[in-house]
Amino acid sequence: MSESATDVPHYPFPSPGALEPPQEWAELRAGCPVAPIRLASGDEALLLTRYADVKQVLSDPRFTRQLNAADAAKVTANESGGVFGSSSLNVSGEHHRAWRQLVGKAFTAKRVTAMQPRIQAMAELLVAEMVKQGAPADLVSALGFPLPVWAICDLLGVPDSDRDKFAYWSDTMLSLTRFTQEEIDAAQEAFAGYLRAHVAAKRAAPGEDLISELIGIVGSLDGRLTEEMLLMTAKGLLVAGHETTANMIGKMVAMLLADRTRWERLVADPALIRPAVEESLRYDANPGFGMPRYLSEQVEVADTTLPAGTTVVCSMAAANRDEREFEQAADLDLTRSPNAHLAFGVGPHSCIGQALARTELQTVLKVLLDRLPTLELAVPADELRRREGLIVGGLRQVPVRW
Repeated sequence: MSESATDVPHYPFPSPGALEPPQEWAELRAGCPVAPIRLASGDEALLLTRYADVKQVLSDPRFTRQLNAADAAKVTANESGGVFGSSSLNVSGEHHRAWRQLVGKAFTAKRVTAMQPRIQAMAELLVAEMVKQGAPADLVSALGFPLPVWAICDLLGVPDSDRDKFAYWSDTMLSLTRFTQEEIDAAQEAFAGYLRAHVAAKRAAPGEDLISELIGIVGSLDGRLTEEMLLMTAKGLLVAGHETTANMIGKMVAMLLADRTRWERLVADPALIRPAVEESLRYDANPGFGMPRYLSEQVEVADTTLPAGTTVVCSMAAANRDEREFEQAADLDLTRSPNAHLAFGVGPHSCIGQALARTELQTVLKVLLDRLPTLELAVPADELRRREGLIVGGLRQVPVRW
């Protein structure tokens, strides 16, 4: 990387609008698929924006999550409590496979399918309450955040009444620039203490929840899922399980209402709900940071030799708009099929909670279309504002009326 410091663009890039992608994505895909960038920490990394390259890197075990290595680029100036840092879950190889297999056993499609009626009942309750309060309403605070927090609390056997704490703790874990190190440390200490007490209570009186099941697995195995990993698993699922889906609900509805013919088409044909959710995931121009990886040995990507010790950032959202992979990639197509987007990642570290996220998004969309077919944005789409300073993308508010 011979360019002078002034030539290296700061990342994440600014966007022209809340629902629009930065212009740099298309420029880099076309002319510089392995691009130097400067992170919030001041460190340099390389950004990948093409579908084939992002898929290659996320599937290659030589690109690791060891972002605590001495020569790895720091994502943020502060330690964000383990989302990309040196947490116990940043394991690779055999250990990761073992962890994944064990957690996957507990995080089954069967369990998610069994949750669907409860998720739907909760969504209907929240929509009814929103209607009762009257229009205009903020879809993010009325539905987007409460529903996934409720679902993940239900899954983990955690009291729903504690959800405001989780929202704050998870924001500190996902901070790029929003919180001080002191705030992050205090929140993480409180979070860890809460989870230890929760695990101890579940050990004493197990229930039907995921934590109770994981405790059972820990007890029956040769230490492969240690106590610390159990806590980190709970922490990771609690944060990833509510924050990303909560933001996605707001973004998905905003995208579908930004051009209201999309919404009308879905009202007329509910069979499009599933492909509409997948297309919203692909089309999302505001997904947050992307997926950083640390290179353990020299690798070739896009005809470029990357030396060991390189940190790359995979922009799944930029890759999801790659014309080489998706026809008319710049258009939101409610009937797109197949749709092999990378919103949940790919390979051994793909999102373990994607079945739950899909169920929540499909259910929310179904309930809104059923209950509020006349739903529309209460402000012009270009007045929507992004949440800033976090690793995940989202909208501050989505004002709606009906």
